[in-house]
Amino acid sequence: MLELKEQVAIVTGGARGIGRGISLTLAQQEASVVIADLLEEEADSTVTEIKRSGGFAIFIKTDITSLESVESMVATAKDHFGPIDILVNNAGWDRIIPFAETTPEFWNKIIDINFKGMLNCIYSVMDDMILKNRGKIINISSDAARVGSMGEAIYAGAKGAVISFSKSLARELARNQINVNVICPGPSSTPMVDEMKAESEFAEKILSSMDRIIPLKRMGLPEDIANAVVFLASKEADFITGQVLSVSGGLTMV
Repeated sequence: MLELKEQVAIVTGGARGIGRGISLTLAQQEASVVIADLLEEEADSTVTEIKRSGGFAIFIKTDITSLESVESMVATAKDHFGPIDILVNNAGWDRIIPFAETTPEFWNKIIDINFKGMLNCIYSVMDDMILKNRGKIINISSDAARVGSMGEAIYAGAKGAVISFSKSLARELARNQINVNVICPGPSSTPMVDEMKAESEFAEKILSSMDRIIPLKRMGLPEDIANAVVFLASKEADFITGQVLSVSGGLTMV
């Protein structure tokens, strides 16, 4: 058991999918969990499940693309649970579309959610972590960023920026005993993937082939990524920083 008792964790996009799995698993390890999301119904359901199991969680409606919204969320979280120990930048959004068919509006949405949202969250918790001289920042990127992905050029680019930024920040914050690491999920079974498949035959064709292509013969599950998050958030990972871990069933081996 990787105990996180008395640790306060923010999980962006923690209401459903991978974020929900991360929120539940952190709570199982006795962390107090702050779900920062826009999806009220799903977030309330996740909080209810955590509390039913004896854990501690709150939902704070948050638009991560707004620094003001993020700063308000962090202030409320601190008032409720105390200073933030763990930040999991999980919130993301994507659609599988060939680059030639995309628009600047689409580019901006992808970059705002997947990259700038992470910047807003880190910026809002970093000073407190520096004052405490400790903290764990775990950024969820994607294996699309490591090897490229058909129909996800903008998403892969934004997630690649997450990796480069995280490595640079890890160097800056090492003197403050703050660990910054990245987890790259491969294709995973989530509501967002279901939405992409339902909206596009192109996405359906690509995503439906994954069970054959992935060496371990299945798509990832939220708990697969959640278990890696818990490890990187724990004291057992205190000497790990600036690293990128793929959780993809062997789809990418880099």
